[in-house]
Amino acid sequence: MKIKPHDLSAVQAAGFIASGQLKSVQLVQSCLDRIAETDGTIKAWAYLDPEYALEQAAALDRRRQAGLPTGPLHGLPVGLKDIIDTRDMPTQRGTPIFEGRQTAEDARIVEMLREAGAVIMGKTVTTELAFVHANETRNPHNADRTPGGSSSGSAAAVAAGHVPLAIGTQTNGSVIRPASFCGTFGFKPTRGTIPRTGVLQTSKSLDQIGTFARRLEDVALLADAISGYDQRDPESYPHARPSTVEGARQEVPVDPELAWFNLPFNDRLSEAAAEGLESVIEVLGSRVTRMDPADQLGELVAVQARIHEYEIARHQAEVFDAHWDQISNTLKPIIERARKIGEAEYQDALAVKASAESFFAEFFQDYDAILAPSAAGEAVPFGSNTGDPIFCTLWTLVGLPCVTLPLLVGETGLPIGVQLIGPAQKDDRLLRTARWCQNHIAAKAA
Repeated sequence: MKIKPHDLSAVQAAGFIASGQLKSVQLVQSCLDRIAETDGTIKAWAYLDPEYALEQAAALDRRRQAGLPTGPLHGLPVGLKDIIDTRDMPTQRGTPIFEGRQTAEDARIVEMLREAGAVIMGKTVTTELAFVHANETRNPHNADRTPGGSSSGSAAAVAAGHVPLAIGTQTNGSVIRPASFCGTFGFKPTRGTIPRTGVLQTSKSLDQIGTFARRLEDVALLADAISGYDQRDPESYPHARPSTVEGARQEVPVDPELAWFNLPFNDRLSEAAAEGLESVIEVLGSRVTRMDPADQLGELVAVQARIHEYEIARHQAEVFDAHWDQISNTLKPIIERARKIGEAEYQDALAVKASAESFFAEFFQDYDAILAPSAAGEAVPFGSNTGDPIFCTLWTLVGLPCVTLPLLVGETGLPIGVQLIGPAQKDDRLLRTARWCQNHIAAKAA
């Protein structure tokens, strides 16, 4: 093998392991070596036990050699955002309040990962309680910049070659924005596709799980492995899920129809991001329809904030009440504001959310995907702020599948993503469209 194992894509590594050309132990050791080499600066990991990671890998190698059944992630190391419960590792939620916290059971998605043959590599750093206050992780491309949040460590670990796959969560922009800042692919499936049981609840209405990888096919591979119905999760739907791996591998039957919304907050884009997106629209040409949507669409940003803040203040009320002195000064004023939101105002926001979902269900009868920014521009300087999530807010609110493609470069050479949003429960179609866009843009650039 000419390249180091940690540089392989997930699909490549899985193929080599299945054919016996690579052992899981070799892949995990290569990833651990890469972590040892770079994580002193990046600080992507909240918990890592190299010996235990290698033990898991060795057991999976023995299983394959014995001719026993293997899963789609057999032998692949996966990083977990540190809000996902594991019975054999602490889950500390990005705050000293939960230092050393250990659960007796795995989150549902961890059970699914083990069944799929994954090596649970460790826990990646999250912002405080998966919300606004940054933790210590740095951007792998420039340590003076943020990797984004709240799935900071997951995006950084994948971008740095620490693991081929990682899991994050998104309540506003916490998968798509860090993926954009770190130059990886990020995928947030339709709300309810991936069960949230055993994952920190910040917003029962908005929390969603997503995946990070360095290839489009890889984010789909991981998403498919952790998708399924769970009756304990009220947002989980009892229907079959599309195969997003198949979608990421398929050619489109006809060139897709895309929409670009001229939203009132598009002026927040950096000059490089605005110019880059304009060039993408020009390359895609007649496949993109520019639209000036109703003003109400821009007002959905405030609706998302109202629901998010109301729910986190109540879901985590015991934590805030018992440990107020350990809450950051970034988060405290948000919670104080959230406690003043009344029940009627909250119910009104939920009604607007439901109306917006109906609007987009109708909208996608005519379009395959919406083209949008993934973030306002390059990663912002490291500090308490992990970047502006506004270009993800609408799509998270209505629970649509979203994917970011690392296609653009900013003013200082840092990556900027391009986002595509698709119809609910047609995630395979979204990734098929994403593949077409990626290939079409690459062909025009060649």
